[in-house]
Amino acid sequence: MRVRPNAARRAAVRRQAVRSRARRAAAVLVSAALAAAAAACGTADAGTPSVVGRDRLVIGVNEDQPGLGFRDPDLRGFDIDVTREIARRLGVAGDDVEFRPVSRDVNREDMLVSGRVDMVVASYSITPERKTKVLFAGPYYVAHQDILVRRSDTAVRNVRDLAGRRLCRVEGSLSHRRVIEEKGVNAIPHDSRGYDQCLRSVQDGVVDAVSTDDLILAGLAARARGGGAAAVRLVNAPFSDEPYGVGLRRGDVAGCEAVNKAITRMYQDGTIPRLLRQWFGSSGLRLTTTVPQFEGCDEPVAGS
Repeated sequence: MRVRPNAARRAAVRRQAVRSRARRAAAVLVSAALAAAAAACGTADAGTPSVVGRDRLVIGVNEDQPGLGFRDPDLRGFDIDVTREIARRLGVAGDDVEFRPVSRDVNREDMLVSGRVDMVVASYSITPERKTKVLFAGPYYVAHQDILVRRSDTAVRNVRDLAGRRLCRVEGSLSHRRVIEEKGVNAIPHDSRGYDQCLRSVQDGVVDAVSTDDLILAGLAARARGGGAAAVRLVNAPFSDEPYGVGLRRGDVAGCEAVNKAITRMYQDGTIPRLLRQWFGSSGLRLTTTVPQFEGCDEPVAGS
């Protein structure tokens, strides 16, 4: 029997519709499989707009800064304890918090934007440049650049006294530039792989001083005291403000406000003051235990 042209066209349309539905169903299955694979690999959920309401958080932290974030053999330090407490107050605790190491060689903004981490709590100073790329809650502490020298060296009383002295320079850090370029002090930079090596160099007389954030220096001083090596001292002559913020993806205003509320309560109930004394109380650093002035959760307007 001969098929009429209109009937043939209708049959062809029906076959095309069936094939289209099959392709869409296959695409859905593939997307679901990729999402499951990402979750199994521990990837932060870049598709979820806020850290509020999560069952799990991936948080970037340091693991090579004494007193702040270091391995001994587990992760320990002030930043680690603050991180755990913030996550707990957001409703995520225990094994549902995954720590992911960051370093000065890793672009922390890229890690947030790409969704490899949900938050960064890693002596992460809030700067105007960084605020164009990520959103900051906090600060949870305002550190200051200071100086660490041998205890026997009583001549160094402020940053000006570093003129002509050997200053430890850590790869990837900008701290030495604040001394030499911003303050115009003619110190002599001496390269080092990290702050632990800077501490040993100060103790051994290889360099005269190391200058960076005071909480990092306080962690080094506490480590030196516990190790029985040559004594060091913090000068306690701060010359910059380093507000440590909690880095979040841009747009997560709800998460920023929730983290700020957690930080405020941690000061009010004594949690952060207690942790500061626990980790740095024996270092000689003059600690600040009042709530810092928050940056606010409004994002900068383009072109402003």
